[in-house]
Amino acid sequence: MSKKFISWNVNGIRAVLNKNFNEFFEEIDADIFAIQETKCQKDQVKLDLPGYYQFWNYAGKKGYSGTAIFTKNKPISFSHGLNIPEEEKLIDLDEVKIFHMSQDFIAADHGESDHGLIVEQMETEGRVITLEFSDYYFVTVYTPNSQNQLKRLDNRQVWNEAFRLYLEKLDAIKPVVVCGDLNVAHTEIDLKNPESNHMNAGFSDEERGDFSKLLDTGFIDTFRYFEPDVEERYTWWSYRTYARNRNAGWRIDYFLVSERFEDRLLKADILDQVMGSDHCPVLLEIVDE
Repeated sequence: MSKKFISWNVNGIRAVLNKNFNEFFEEIDADIFAIQETKCQKDQVKLDLPGYYQFWNYAGKKGYSGTAIFTKNKPISFSHGLNIPEEEKLIDLDEVKIFHMSQDFIAADHGESDHGLIVEQMETEGRVITLEFSDYYFVTVYTPNSQNQLKRLDNRQVWNEAFRLYLEKLDAIKPVVVCGDLNVAHTEIDLKNPESNHMNAGFSDEERGDFSKLLDTGFIDTFRYFEPDVEERYTWWSYRTYARNRNAGWRIDYFLVSERFEDRLLKADILDQVMGSDHCPVLLEIVDE
């Protein structure tokens, strides 16, 4: 038996619903389906997904960021932001299949430093959902962009460190599956034009170094685990330059897993034939235990 996971930055759930989202969702029949950059608020979208529990995390700012996870199996517990899930917070999901995560929550304690305040602000942007299952945590993330001329690089690095430390805490309890738009192309084969993009947002030395540090903590980039040297496999293409027609893309969407999850890995893939967003979905299949 196996489990199938999907992650997709939809760049606006309302827009992709007018394209092919429902058809792809039904066809792929994932056990867990995570989306990022939903760009919606509660009551703006109602998805009818029979057989799935729905978890939504909205940004305080309208039309911005946001994440969601749809899962066939009921989790033990859940959280949003960089908070360790707590079982007592899990409502009776047998009665309520759709859970909307309010932004009126107490962020994880990051201290009173400037760094702590930066992370707390980013935690109001609907960027992280964590579900706890019996044998692993499942985390989806929409990582902040460093923006043009790297003007938010300092904030991004603060986030990178806080997120890495959060994953370390989870991993100390049980293995972790992490998915989402991490907004970084790790190596030169992870984007079409590495030389011209050096030090642009998503390919700065600092961002790439932070990603390496995350992997060194004890995580596996599952696509590279199966395809260590393959080139020209990307997950994002700029709309502005019609880059997808030329496959001038970046691989910035990932499934990462704890190293001790290695023996459960079956398949990782990039579903670059699926349209509807400037990103395409990524897939992970694992042994079901």
